[in-house]
Amino acid sequence: MIDLVKLTEYKEAFGFFARQLAYPDKQAFSEMTMDGALAPSIDSLIDTYREEMQKLSMDEIEELYVQTFDFQKASTLYMTFAKYEDSKERGNMLTALKAIYEMFGLNISDTELPDYLPLMCEFLYAAEWPDNEHAEASINTLVNIVEDGSYGLMKSLEKYNSPYFYLVKALRETFKLCLRKEVEIHEHD
Repeated sequence: MIDLVKLTEYKEAFGFFARQLAYPDKQAFSEMTMDGALAPSIDSLIDTYREEMQKLSMDEIEELYVQTFDFQKASTLYMTFAKYEDSKERGNMLTALKAIYEMFGLNISDTELPDYLPLMCEFLYAAEWPDNEHAEASINTLVNIVEDGSYGLMKSLEKYNSPYFYLVKALRETFKLCLRKEVEIHEHD
């Protein structure tokens, strides 16, 4: 279960991930750092991502992005596609995600699919949930979809030696920082 207080503490990180995972632009790539805002192991992953991307020209980054995310089925940014492709279950998940976004005041266009990873990260960055009674269940649903979809994505990126591997791994590690610590309760007689 995600701790919503901890998730709120990392909102800026989710904005960073959204910008880096969207189609490349010069401004996003001039801001390829989180300046030590996360755990050292995550900062190290982001540093490696940045170092690898800085070896490439903007044209090479754009080509890498398209080749990686648009032409490789295993490395799609649509978090439910790898598991469900175009099945009814995927349609149900997309409908549920769209309802979550709307509950928090985010309306997405009909041309945008709600399981697009940059959009999901942008939602976590922009949404306000402290006073929403459905926040915990909704956010956990969204995070579970990202966790499920990003695992295969990360493995695919690792296989292709893509710099995006470090970014997706850092995103997954950031979610781990937001997990609720379960407290064991011991009864004493």
